[in-house]
Amino acid sequence: MSNRILLTGGTGRLGQELRQAFPELIAPSRSTMDICNYQSVFETIEHLKPELIVHAAAYTNVSKAESEKTKCWQSNVVGTKNLVRAANLFGIKLIHISTDYVFWGDTGNYKEEDTPGPTRNYYALTKLVAESVACLAHKHLIIRTSFRPREWVYPVAFDDLYTSQDYVDILVPDIALAIGHHEQIPYETLHIATERKSVYDLAKRRKPDVQRASKETANVALPEDVSLNISRWLALKERWGK
Repeated sequence: MSNRILLTGGTGRLGQELRQAFPELIAPSRSTMDICNYQSVFETIEHLKPELIVHAAAYTNVSKAESEKTKCWQSNVVGTKNLVRAANLFGIKLIHISTDYVFWGDTGNYKEEDTPGPTRNYYALTKLVAESVACLAHKHLIIRTSFRPREWVYPVAFDDLYTSQDYVDILVPDIALAIGHHEQIPYETLHIATERKSVYDLAKRRKPDVQRASKETANVALPEDVSLNISRWLALKERWGK
């Protein structure tokens, strides 16, 4: 594994868990490196000289993104563009954390090579555009995943939305494994998730009294089934004896 890994989004849900898995990660604060400001990104990377960039910073509030489009675009698209520009300038590989929402979500079981889009909401649009930007990094790996906090924090959960997402503490060991073995991954896109289930079934695992609800009650358009096919990831883990 690279000795010097720069992590964006180190105070976020995924970032905090990754920092526990990799205490040696370099995770500058937003005040130190503002990904929306290229000069800030350039100066930080020039100073720290990382061998790998893990881009986990993102605007992730799906419903608020509809009314905070500029903020969402700046974080997800402009931030990614700035990192790609710097990564190419310094010859650094970029691992970009993406989402299952880049798919329309009518069939599920999406494979890495399946064509993404169109998107259901503005958050998903920005993440799809961010993937296209990340592909411009000369050396890159896009990891599509989907995770929840360690606890289910809502009183209800949708029983008509299917997913392969899981709780962040379940998925981080696999994401950390992929980061640690990134040089042995012969792909540019990789799905890391668990088995297909409804959001309601996922919620029940940690909040047994959660109530059923329909995604039609949400204040933003949501897909029916964004489950990811993870056969590529499972084959890699088997090859590594994990």
